[in-house]
Amino acid sequence: MTNASAVGVTVEEHEGVRRIELDRPEKKNALTLAMYDALADAIASAHDDGVGAILLRSSSDAFCSGNDIVDFLQHPPAGVDAPPFRFLFALASTDVPIVAGVRGAAVGIGTTMLLHCDVVYAAPSARFRVPFIDLGLVPEAASSVLLARTIGRSRAAAAFYLGETIGADEAAAHGLIARVVDDEALDEVAASAAAAIAAKPREAARATKRLMTHDRETTLEAMRREGAVFAERLASDEARSALRAFFEKPGRPPKA
Repeated sequence: MTNASAVGVTVEEHEGVRRIELDRPEKKNALTLAMYDALADAIASAHDDGVGAILLRSSSDAFCSGNDIVDFLQHPPAGVDAPPFRFLFALASTDVPIVAGVRGAAVGIGTTMLLHCDVVYAAPSARFRVPFIDLGLVPEAASSVLLARTIGRSRAAAAFYLGETIGADEAAAHGLIARVVDDEALDEVAASAAAAIAAKPREAARATKRLMTHDRETTLEAMRREGAVFAERLASDEARSALRAFFEKPGRPPKA
């Protein structure tokens, strides 16, 4: 598997576990199109490469601060072949179990990608936000369906409409994550879980994931539906005004 650290994503393999690390700490792991491409390739190829589990984590004190908005506006996604959609479809389609370890900010896609992971651990510092509406946009990654299904419609609505942050303890209570883990132990706990899954009968694990995601086509359809509206919103005057305000505001609010 190619190491893509030059674009902000590091991919390594060890004893059946594919370790995918977001590695752009200077930008709090905000995702660029090149990073989306690297992530999509690493996840989409995992099945055929015989990977037993995927471990998704970050190299810094922020998991992912969302999209790199400058890159996003310069190269707006168009069509299902665009890197962000390739990543999302790969994430939702793989039958390889995914373990994630989260610390610090998980904003926008930083939260919604976790809805497609199988076991998520988070440090007490983890903070989950989905401020799409604040930027004149709409949810993605099928989160308009999956977040409400996971934490309840009212709590999801508060997160979407009001931009409310979900802390680590609340995320665990709602089932968004498996449990909260001390920061010092997070990497070890997540890595151990991925290794344990990879060591189990592989086809049984994959078949179990397929059973747990039996309504996958509904998820993919939600992604397509959201993607069409997201592209429309991204081109709208309202979104462009909100994004300009993002750049002009001191301290800049979290990305989406």
